[in-house]
Formats: sequence, C-alpha cells, structure tokens
Amino acid sequence: MSDSDTARKLFAEWLGTLFLLATVVGSGIMAERLAGGNVAVALLGNTLATGCILAVLILIFGSISGAHFNPAVTLAFTLRGELDRGLAIAYVAVQVAGALCGALLAHLMFDEPLLQVSANERTGPGQWTGELVATFGLVSTILGCLRFSPSAVPYAVGLFISAGYWFTSSTSFANPAVTVARCFTDTFSGILPAHAPAFIVAQLVGAVAATATFAWLLRPGGESTGDATRAAPEPSAVAARASNDPSRAASTPDES
Repeated sequence: MSDSDTARKLFAEWLGTLFLLATVVGSGIMAERLAGGNVAVALLGNTLATGCILAVLILIFGSISGAHFNPAVTLAFTLRGELDRGLAIAYVAVQVAGALCGALLAHLMFDEPLLQVSANERTGPGQWTGELVATFGLVSTILGCLRFSPSAVPYAVGLFISAGYWFTSSTSFANPAVTVARCFTDTFSGILPAHAPAFIVAQLVGAVAATATFAWLLRPGGESTGDATRAAPEPSAVAARASNDPSRAASTPDES
C-alpha cells in the first residue's frame, strides 16, 4: 500500500468521525434547545440525526477506508486478520482525534464554550451491560450484513444505532472514540470522564464477543464477502471488510 493510499484512508477516518461527532453533539444541543425540557423528544431528535448521518458517512467513505469511525469496529477486523495492526493503531488514533474535533466543531456552531468537561453521570451495571449489548449488536450487524447483504450495511448500521438509542440503558454509544469525545461536551450527549473507562471496556468486550460469535456462525460457508464495497450498487461500510487495502474493492459494486 502506498503512502498516499494510507494517507487517504486515515484522512477519511478522521473526517468521517469528525462529522459523526459533530452530528451526535450538535443534534443533542439542538434537540435539547427545541424540546422545551421534554427529554424523550430531545432523545428522538438526537436519534434521528445520528442514524441518518451514519448511513450517509458509510456510503461516502466506505470505499476509501472501510468507514469504521469506531475503534471497536477496527478491533473486530484486526482480530479477523483483515486489517494490518500498524494501520489499525493509526485508525484508532485518527478516529479519536476526529471525534474530539467534531465535538469542538459542534460547540463552535452552537456558540458553546469550546472546551468543556461533561458532568453527565452515566454509570452502573445496567448501563455497562447496555454498552456491551450495543457494541455486540453493532459488530454483529456489520459482519452479518457483509456476509449476506453487503449493500445493506450503511442502512442496517444506521437503523441498529437508532434502535439502540432506545432499547439500551446507555443510549448505545457503542464506540470508544465517541465515548472519549463525549467526555468533553457538557451538553445533552456528554458523559462524566470518570465513567467513560467502564463504557469503553464494555464496548471492547462486546466487539470481541461479536467477532468470535460470527467467526463460528459464518464458518460453514467459508470466507465472508470482501469489502462492504463488493456486490452492491453503493460503497458501504462501517466495516467494509477492511482488508489491508479496503479501497481495492471499490471498483466492484457493493458498513457505527
């Protein structure tokens, strides 16, 4: 892989994660301002924006980087041997950087103080279980769709996260980079920094569990399809099966 290919992939991961967090944080601010104190309405607004932007970002960046935007997804494909460890580490670094930049951008757009630390408490076994379930479900959605319906990945990911906002106790962060960035916004979507490590551990456990589960479930059929860009009309991917060169398959129609 050339240096220019690597740079494109890393920039795509940075930019995609930036837009994801700008949407998560920005829509949370907008929803809270417009909801008049009705938390359910605010959460609904936050949910719709996040689910929609995930589908859009996966369609845009899937053929370039695999559109992970999520260290848990990157971990899953690294464990599957489909992403070089060095590149995986670089992915995680730019995902976290992009997430932090996205939170700052949301603050700038809504005239909020740029530098904030969240005071929003999110902790306890119920919420940790919610994060494990959310991340297990997200990675399962990606791996299952890549095998059986690659073109559905962008929409399936957006739908799963939208559902997860409502059926998990934690409102489905399902993403360590998102969790880190949400520590630094004292708005609707924030999380107290002291509570973030347990969320991240639960997310990583969920990702590993889903990867192992689908390694077993999909084994009888052999290898799963290639990048999410394969066999479909649109580039996909929060997890286009990110090989060492995930953009390679972009020429063939095809994923938190």
